[in-house]
Amino acid sequence: MNESEFFIVGANGQLGLALRAKYPNAQWADKDELDITNKQSVEQFDWSGIKVLLNAAAYTNVDGAETPEGRVAAWAVNADAVGNLVAVAAQNDMTLVHVSTDYVFDGTNDLHTEDEPFSPLSVYGASKAAGDLLVSLAPKFYIVRTSWVIGEGKNFVRTMISLAEKGINPTVVADQIGRLTFTTTLVDAISHLLTTTPSYGTYNVSNQGVPASWAEITREIFAIAGAANTVSDTTTAEYFAGKAGIAPRPLQSTLDLNKIESTGLHLRDWRDDLKDYISSSN
Repeated sequence: MNESEFFIVGANGQLGLALRAKYPNAQWADKDELDITNKQSVEQFDWSGIKVLLNAAAYTNVDGAETPEGRVAAWAVNADAVGNLVAVAAQNDMTLVHVSTDYVFDGTNDLHTEDEPFSPLSVYGASKAAGDLLVSLAPKFYIVRTSWVIGEGKNFVRTMISLAEKGINPTVVADQIGRLTFTTTLVDAISHLLTTTPSYGTYNVSNQGVPASWAEITREIFAIAGAANTVSDTTTAEYFAGKAGIAPRPLQSTLDLNKIESTGLHLRDWRDDLKDYISSSN
């Protein structure tokens, strides 16, 4: 497949930057050229020659989505805009690749399979679930459902390293369990799906490895970085106690990876990718 026939939506986010690195000849546009929340903007855009539409755009401010303005923005980007992309993908015979999230579930199951019914706890989760439903109407689509994404830009790993450098011993939630997903892994999975073309549908993608809490991940970060900082455990309820406008979080975010691995994709352990990520950031 010719990567010049690829178009990346949301090209300046963590995943978008990783996709641009993977597909340097792919096309993309900023919001001034293409506003995906505007139906007319999407319909009038020149889609000639595009065979694969990679949607890495999302409103991801989980707490912000609980505000009146944020609620509107989340639904505009995560649902309305997705409907616009589904329409042009169908009209132009494009394969649509869309990124989903563990937040479409309530986190009561220890392991989430692709066919688990939606049960979002938050506005963000609900808007993403709506987007997934819309993508499933496209003639040719892959929904890549992921969790705890780490790439270029501001993210949990860099925040914790920054705290370590400042001599801060953080208190971190220990009752949210999952696996990190590095954008390199996510992009490799997307490339694998487009290259091997298994059946259209939803595929869970995260790094492999033993699931861990955010507190355990923080200890791993400090150990790899050679930081002597300590980590105190807390619960999600205790951490957010007394804070207004906080969205509920799923406590169990671990994704079942059997489906994507059955297509022949090897997923690296999150600890191995974490070591590489920290060493390359130094």
